[in-house]
Formats: sequence, C-alpha cells, structure tokens
Amino acid sequence: MQSAAAAFGLVRPCPARPPLQLGPGSSSCRPILLHARPLAAGIASSSRGPAAVAARSLGRLLLLPPPPPISPDRAGRGRARHVACGAAAGDAKAEEEESGLAKTLQLGALFGLWYLFNIYFNIYNKQVLKVFPYPINITTVQFAVGTVVALFMWITGILRRPKISGAQLFAILPLAVVHTMGNLFTNMSLGKVAVSFTHTIKAMEPFFSVLLSAIFLGELPTVWVILSLLPIVGGVALASLTEASFNWAGFWSAMASNVTFQSRNVLSKKLMVKKEESLDNINLFSIITVMSFFLLAPVAFLTEGIKITPTVLQSAGLNVKQVLTRSLLAALCFHAYQQVSYMILARVSPVTHSVGNCVKRVVVIVTSVLFFRTPVSPINSLGTAIALAGVFLYSQLKRLKPKPKAA
Repeated sequence: MQSAAAAFGLVRPCPARPPLQLGPGSSSCRPILLHARPLAAGIASSSRGPAAVAARSLGRLLLLPPPPPISPDRAGRGRARHVACGAAAGDAKAEEEESGLAKTLQLGALFGLWYLFNIYFNIYNKQVLKVFPYPINITTVQFAVGTVVALFMWITGILRRPKISGAQLFAILPLAVVHTMGNLFTNMSLGKVAVSFTHTIKAMEPFFSVLLSAIFLGELPTVWVILSLLPIVGGVALASLTEASFNWAGFWSAMASNVTFQSRNVLSKKLMVKKEESLDNINLFSIITVMSFFLLAPVAFLTEGIKITPTVLQSAGLNVKQVLTRSLLAALCFHAYQQVSYMILARVSPVTHSVGNCVKRVVVIVTSVLFFRTPVSPINSLGTAIALAGVFLYSQLKRLKPKPKAA
C-alpha cells in the first residue's frame, strides 16, 4: 500500500527507522498530507477504475497534523477582550442611568423654578396693586419688560430670531389681543380680591375650555369629562359664598380672564398658525408679548394716563423705589415663569404639564394665604380643595379617548 501511495505522490516514504516507540519520546514517522484532497478529487473525477478506488480509500486513511497549541499570551488576550467588552457594556449602562438621572433632576429643577417664579410674581404683583390701583399701567409695564427681555435674547443669540411673514403676524394678532385681555383681567382681579380667591376662580378654566371647544371647534366632551366639571363649578361656588374679600368686580374680572385665556387656546387651534422651524413656542410667546405691549400702551395712555412715574408715585405718598423695584421684579418673574412653562412643556406630555399646573395653583394659593395672612374659613378651604381636585380629575380624564365603534 505504501509503494502504491508513493507512486501517486500522496505520501513520502520514511527512511528506515527503529521500531515504533509509544510515549513522549517517540520518534515514529507520521504520514504527511501532500495535497491529498485535490489530487484524489481529480483522479476520482477523471477515472472510475481501480486506481480511483484506491485513491479514495487512501484519502480516508490519511491523517491531518494536530492543530498547534494556543499560547498562554494568546489565551490571555482573548480573556482580556472578553473582560473589556463586558466592562464597556457596563459603562454604557451606567452612563445611560446617569443621563436619565440628570434629566430627571433637570426637570425637577424646572418645575421648582416654575413654581418659585409664579409665587413671587403673585406676591410682588399684589403688593404693588394694593398701593397703586392702576392695573392697565402695571400690565403695560409687564409687557414692556417682557419685550426688552425678548429683544435681548434675540440680539445676543440666546434665542434664535424667528423668520416670520406678514401673513403669520396677521394670524397671530388675534392671539395677542386675547392674551393682552387675559393678563389685564387677571391683574384687575388681583387688585380687587385676595390672590387665593383669584386663583380659585381661575380653576374654572377647564369649564370654559370644554364650552368654547364645543361651540367653535365642534369637539364634544365625553360624559366623564362633563362629570369632572361638576366638582370644579361646585367648589368655586362654595368658595365664593364664604370668601371674606369677595366683590363682584374681582369675581367677574377673574371669570373674564378664564374666557379670554381659553379663547386664545381655541383660536390657536382654529387659525392653525403655520410655524417655521425657528418659530417654537417660546418664540411665539415672545412675539405675542411684543405685540401685546404695542396694543396696550396706547390704551393705558388714553384711559389711566402714564401713572407709574416717580413724580406721580411721590405725590401719592408712596415709596417710589419700593414700588418701581417690585413692579420690575413682578414683570421679570411673570416673563420668567412663562418661559419656564414652555420649556417644561417641551420635555413632558400635555397631561403631565396640566397636572403640574394644577399643583402650581395649589402652591400659589397656600403660599399667598400664609404670606398675606388671608382669613380662610373651613368651608372656603373645602370649596377650594373640591375645585382643585376636580381640575386634577379633569386633566386625567381628558387624555382618555372614546373607543371607536365597531362597524
């Protein structure tokens, strides 16, 4: 067999050696594979005779040399790569957790600033309106400060300057009108009644939202949404009956504020203002603020006159520095809490934002009662609590959509 294999050139004969010794020191000859597969395949394909059969049999008997052993260095590198991959996956997971924690902390800080700016706005605003009963002047100052802030942010590049057409400005104009009226009516109410009572009445915003959406947009509410309005209306009525600072001017001003602010929301849906990429919510609010200033300034001049001047304040026996400082701080807080509100809305769902707004109203009411030492009866507190609970229930039920009817 060996001579036949040698004739085909498949194996090389070993020289004469001592008999085969098994063991570690064995020097026995091992057959070496010399292109056995290609040659055998070629012979098998070219002939079907005894030679081909012999070649195929020999191919099955040939032995391959054993694979070289893995060196310790190579094995160590493999283990190192495995450990490195595991460490990288662990680092990625840790970075993801840290990123999620950072976003949560950032969102919590924004909510805290939203509440804080709102609290200080209501406190400073009430202090000024108490001694300076000119709500149109005060509202104009707030829009003027907001205009300066918006222009500063556009000039410095903090906020991208919007690209807006004349047609868009014309479409935004109705929003600016109702925005102006809403803030003016709010300041009128704050000047007449307690801060807590104004915000209790403003808890009725969902009622007017449902009513105006049904009338102008044809959006009919579900039965559950309608039922959630009952505690809101009942709570506000109960709080109004027992409010120590109640007067009709403050009550109807707050109600008018609800109507105008919800009209703004309905108008924004009705007009469907087309936004460019640079016209986000903050830019839209800034444009509305600038337009509101130019709308209200002539009204203030024609009705109340320019009252917020050092001469007028001094002649009224007021502390000029104190009134001007608090008016400026109230205006800055007003614009700041609006900006932060839009920043939060960009990070959370509208339902979460609505719940946060409900909590904000609770915080403002409680803080104002404590700061101004507003007398509150148990029934008044109960009415306020019922109204705010209804607002929370409304915000939860609003997101539920009716199931489509089967065909």
